[in-house]
Amino acid sequence: MKKIGILGGTFNPPHIGHLIIANEVLDALELDEIRFMPNYVPPHKEQTEEVTAYDRLVMLERALYDHPSFIIEGVEIDRKGTSYTFDTMKLLTEQEPDASFYFIIGADMIEYLPKWHRIDELLQLVHFVGVKRPNYNEETEYPIIMVDVPQMFISSSVIRRKLRTGKTVKYLIPDSVVNYIKGNGLYESK
Repeated sequence: MKKIGILGGTFNPPHIGHLIIANEVLDALELDEIRFMPNYVPPHKEQTEEVTAYDRLVMLERALYDHPSFIIEGVEIDRKGTSYTFDTMKLLTEQEPDASFYFIIGADMIEYLPKWHRIDELLQLVHFVGVKRPNYNEETEYPIIMVDVPQMFISSSVIRRKLRTGKTVKYLIPDSVVNYIKGNGLYESK
């Protein structure tokens, strides 16, 4: 049975924290691949028109290009609309019945699990994999496989703020992503 990790998010922009988490989980759980699954419209965040879904896909492609076990899962972008994890994972498990899915979440999402859409049914479709994040509690009543990853406080919102104010993002996001951002005038202050 193929073991597939799923790392969802907006990836607005993708950063080194995403790559480290994916690589650590890939190795710790001996997965066959990690699929980065960008949301079209996540149910817990407001949609902004600042950066398009296309831009986020291109940045993700650039961030992942040199890792053979990292691929993009475009099902939520293709489907459009609000992305509920249950709906997406139901579709993927039906399309790939011989795969076992490991859905990766940070400690910030572990605390939020009781509010997830159809969480009890989702638990029948995936194994949840939790990774620690600074200042979050990972204790939960749900069955979660915890994986230790190097902890650092880095988020896409911090990176966007740095880009808007002209601060350096060197080593926070891959150079290929920085080049795309600068070449397309993304995250510039308005």
